[in-house]
Amino acid sequence: MLILTRKLGEVVAVGDDIKIVIVDIKGKHVRIGVEAPRQTKIYREELYQIIREQNQESTQSHSIQIDDILSKYKNKIEKT
Repeated sequence: MLILTRKLGEVVAVGDDIKIVIVDIKGKHVRIGVEAPRQTKIYREELYQIIREQNQESTQSHSIQIDDILSKYKNKIEKT
């Protein structure tokens, strides 16, 4: 992990096309701005975790549906 000290208005560059700007500092709170290409998805960590969990759940339920379909298909083949 890289740990940096930045002042108000200073920037951290991530690669060639992402910049993190210190926008405001009030007490223990720091507001940051992120400049990145439109196609770059940026989430707060707690939202990203929810998205990951939902994606995992959707793939699990999808695979269960596929397993159900395959078992029904196998049953039809065995009967003929």
